[in-house]
Amino acid sequence: MSAGPPDVAAAVGDALVRLGAGTVFGVVGSGNFHVTNALVAGGARFVAARHEGGAATMADAFARVSGGLGVLSVHQGPGLTNALTGITEAAKSRTPLLVLTGEAAAGAVRSNFRIDQAALAAAVGAVPERVHSPRTALADVARACRTAVAERRTVVLGLPLDVQAAEYSGAEGLGRPVARPALRPPARSTPGAGTPLRDVFARPAPVPFLPVPPPAAVARLADALAAARRPVFIAGRGARLSGAREPLRALAARCGALLATSAVARGLFLGDPYDLDVSGGFATPAAAELIAGADLLVGWGASLNMWTLRHGGLVGKGAAVVQVDLDPQALGAHHPVDLSLIGDAAETARAAEAELAARDHSSPGYRSAGLEERLSRERRWRDHPYDDDSDGSRIDPRTLSIALDDLLPAERTVAVDSGNFMGYPAMFLDVPDADGLVFTQAFQSVGLGLATAIGAAVARPDRLTVAALGDGGALMSVAELETAVRLGLGLLVVVYDDEAYGAEVHHFGPDGHPLDTVTFPPADLAAIGQGFGCRAVTVRKREDLGAVADWLAGPRDRPMVVDAKVTANAPSWWLEEAFRGH
Repeated sequence: MSAGPPDVAAAVGDALVRLGAGTVFGVVGSGNFHVTNALVAGGARFVAARHEGGAATMADAFARVSGGLGVLSVHQGPGLTNALTGITEAAKSRTPLLVLTGEAAAGAVRSNFRIDQAALAAAVGAVPERVHSPRTALADVARACRTAVAERRTVVLGLPLDVQAAEYSGAEGLGRPVARPALRPPARSTPGAGTPLRDVFARPAPVPFLPVPPPAAVARLADALAAARRPVFIAGRGARLSGAREPLRALAARCGALLATSAVARGLFLGDPYDLDVSGGFATPAAAELIAGADLLVGWGASLNMWTLRHGGLVGKGAAVVQVDLDPQALGAHHPVDLSLIGDAAETARAAEAELAARDHSSPGYRSAGLEERLSRERRWRDHPYDDDSDGSRIDPRTLSIALDDLLPAERTVAVDSGNFMGYPAMFLDVPDADGLVFTQAFQSVGLGLATAIGAAVARPDRLTVAALGDGGALMSVAELETAVRLGLGLLVVVYDDEAYGAEVHHFGPDGHPLDTVTFPPADLAAIGQGFGCRAVTVRKREDLGAVADWLAGPRDRPMVVDAKVTANAPSWWLEEAFRGH
């Protein structure tokens, strides 16, 4: 006997695979059971996490590293609320993420699972959508996907249970499945009018196309660049997404600008002799001095927020500030600007460089042979001398990070959790390019780092992935070690273990407040890692890292947990600036 027509859940799962959903993260409950099975039956890879919060962050990191769309599948009600912190991080970071969530049927007014899911999504900055009926199911899915990809938004797509179970007898299939995104996608890809949706969905998520700013605006930018004697460019997420590295380098060379990035774009200018690395709280003393000495700061796809400008402390007296961004609401949102341009970072840089070339303008600006030589000596944090606090029972986090940097292969992805420790791995571990640091910090939530690393490792299995965690974040997310073991990921999990919520200790301790609520007894995190099936070592001094070297030599068929007992005598260098925003 032939099978009857599929239900809506099967049709939605099949459609998503045909649209290019190759990898899906999630936790399965009754509300998303059938649609998830349909995704798998259609050929998608389903990565089961141990908690919906972890699954959401895995999908977010996968999207950031792969350049494609992240897909998350969760149960209705508590499945969605469990995932909400990860969804909030993705929404604040403008990650193209599609969240498939069950939803109580319209008539199930007494369901334990009934909550206003659309209101929850909107409250955290995501876009609420719904599959409204069997007749509109695929159009609803297509609309949600297009919003996620074309607008770089996190979309929560509700799948009411009664609609999921209804018979689907709509349009025929959408054609053969398309190829999954390449591991290293093109830097910029903008679909034109009439592009089939399946091609839009399958390709790396593009930066939405906007025209280059009008000629008068470009001319004003060129005027500012020509007048500047010490210009500095700060490139952010938008510049990274638009593939603006070479256009910005060319413009900077013409006007003599120094180059810096926000933390999320670290590595964008790697190899340029005038690269200052990261601006803001993570900036080296040399970078901070030079940025504060600029007479013109230009933000390219960077929000110029309190972190990137140190609460305005990196804007020198009398310096002009220019901001270029695709989002009009971002212009001047965090710091006053003298000139704002709505436009793509790469295209605006090309237009400004062409305008200066037409004027036959070229200037050394801030650049000199002496400065280039200085930066070759002082660009990295590890180049700056420090007093090593290691005492044999605990290792200085700077010493630990430098030793790890020397051990690890150059091709690496570094995923960093939040906490007092975070500047050490973020800045002392080199990255090979702008894809090398995955920084899920838009919501500043502790506990996302391990899941971030898992999602990144799934997206880039060709690179060693490092999860850099504090002990607080590690214990919050420890269940996902099982996920990493089950997937056979060669993940290096480094825990900067100070047996406390170190940020709170150093923020409140000097004022004499009791710290019993934020300090904890020692925990054997290496033994916990071994219990999940990881290799593990406790590190108290540099020599203990020999076990890491052995693991790196192979076969790396399971994660390695490093419980690094770090010194906690003083706050990290960026912490004072960070807490000025609290």
